[in-house]
Amino acid sequence: MVYDVRSRLSELRREFHQCPEPGWREFRTTARIVEELERLGVDEIAVGREALSTDQRMAVPEGSELEPWLERAREAGVREDVLERTADGHTGVVGVLERGDGPTIGLRVDMDGISMAESDLAEHRPAAEGFRSEHEGYMHACGHDAHIAMALGTIEAIAGSSFEGTLKVFFQPAEEISGGGKAMAQGGYLEDVDYLLALHIGLDHPTGEIVAGVEKPLAMAHLTATFEGASAHAGKAPNEGGNAMQAAATAIQNAYAIPRHSDGQTRVNVGRIEGGTASNVIAEEITIDAEVRGETTGLMEYMRTELERVLYAAAEMHDCDVTPRVISESPRADSHPALRDLIGSVAREVEGVERVVPSTEFGVSEDVTYLMNRVQDHGGLASYLLVGTDHPTNHHTPTFDVDERSLEIGVGVLSETITELSRRPV
Repeated sequence: MVYDVRSRLSELRREFHQCPEPGWREFRTTARIVEELERLGVDEIAVGREALSTDQRMAVPEGSELEPWLERAREAGVREDVLERTADGHTGVVGVLERGDGPTIGLRVDMDGISMAESDLAEHRPAAEGFRSEHEGYMHACGHDAHIAMALGTIEAIAGSSFEGTLKVFFQPAEEISGGGKAMAQGGYLEDVDYLLALHIGLDHPTGEIVAGVEKPLAMAHLTATFEGASAHAGKAPNEGGNAMQAAATAIQNAYAIPRHSDGQTRVNVGRIEGGTASNVIAEEITIDAEVRGETTGLMEYMRTELERVLYAAAEMHDCDVTPRVISESPRADSHPALRDLIGSVAREVEGVERVVPSTEFGVSEDVTYLMNRVQDHGGLASYLLVGTDHPTNHHTPTFDVDERSLEIGVGVLSETITELSRRPV
């Protein structure tokens, strides 16, 4: 092909790294992906509302939070037709490549950044080599920039291969806030997918190592709860107040006392609290942000039910009202053993792969599980694989970076697996 993506994997990854955008605000990222898909000559490009179920989006920010990012993208020269299709928090793309009769294979990657300031230390390579985030307070600290580059490289590789069938690549928004998986799963493009591949880079697996499929991702739910009481003078008449601060404090303390469950792992955390007006005023309104996780979807629902019970009890104790609300959530889904085995056998023959791990427990949460479950519910197979990379610090840290040698390895494993599935269905 004249337009060579695979020779520019590092360049593309660095371009996306430099312009991270948070969930549902990936306007510029979406537009760049569209440009690359057009140059690659795919047969169909679905953007924004065309690729998603609007009603199934979760954790969508208010318009006041969306608009500055839309304007920033416009100022950067993003095409108006793309901005129109992604407005109001409708980011994301599906690219479709049709190559005759054969299975329909899906590949899902995520595309959003994280609310985190990137390091400017000289030893941090993006800072030293000029591709540090230009959006202060946001960065690609989880490798989604690398995922996008690998997906584009895979499309090019499949377009020039002996593949027969249909390839659908899902560039999903809002993974970090678990907001986009369900919307993309319900967008209509998964209905005929026979096999779904998804991937993540790193996660403590070194360059040259491939995990063919993960198991036991934790089901998860993000919640917010607002306690409403009554203000009063903290010195003169504290008894006249309904202390929302005290209700929130009671709830937080007792959330961590929720009994663990004998059926498997459970988690709870309260990570943010906001509210109150002054030290001498009984707080009238306090909001907390929390999350629960479980080894199974049922265990997550157990933790969510128990947390809500704690919230209501704390509010009643302190003469307040409380409104809990689920912001986003994701279920559990496991990689299918047969598809996992095929990925492993293919990966062993890919240049640069030094070790294949058949399976590992994931231990964290990912809303790709909505897409995996959707495919599996229709009789298809899904696997979530890991492409190892040497990263100097952990994911979600200001100095996170990837070994760019892993990009070509990832493209090789993905493209060879997709081609093999068209020849030898499992």
